[in-house]
Amino acid sequence: MKNALIALFALTLLAACQEEVQIAKPAAVTLTPEAAGHYCQMTVLDHDGPKAQIHLKSYDNPIWFTQVRDAVAFTLSPEEPKDIAVIYVNDMEKAESWAQPGADNWIDAETAWFVTGSKKAGGMGAPEAIPFGSEDGARAFSGEHGGSVLRFTEIPADYVLGAVDVSSAETVTEYDMRGVSQ
Repeated sequence: MKNALIALFALTLLAACQEEVQIAKPAAVTLTPEAAGHYCQMTVLDHDGPKAQIHLKSYDNPIWFTQVRDAVAFTLSPEEPKDIAVIYVNDMEKAESWAQPGADNWIDAETAWFVTGSKKAGGMGAPEAIPFGSEDGARAFSGEHGGSVLRFTEIPADYVLGAVDVSSAETVTEYDMRGVSQ
């Protein structure tokens, strides 16, 4: 009986230890001129606005997106893989400008705040889900450009999968994300 209790205790400890082990998320990759958008196969750097990269558990390289909106659509599409390890998006609070969102200012989409429904168009001309590292940054942007502040999982499917009306989005050539037009 004593041996059975010791064995049961050991198994319980082993199970608890295994539950605590978490696989580390892959690190964000620096955006380079070689990165091509998953859906459009166009050079990601040729487009203004925030970008995204999705890392799959079954694939060594990130999948690139010219718009964050497209990365959200990827996660909702039944045709796309579901073994997502992590999604990184540009932190537009740290972006040099709308045209230069940054090659290395990536944040985990799970921790980011997003502005949807603003007047700003993304890199492909469609409405964008604009990521920020803080809720204050997202609220300041939405106060100036409109839109709602949401978390990644709150972005409505119809916002990224529905028909695109680009007539209400502003065309942005240069915009300083700190609020000073260039």
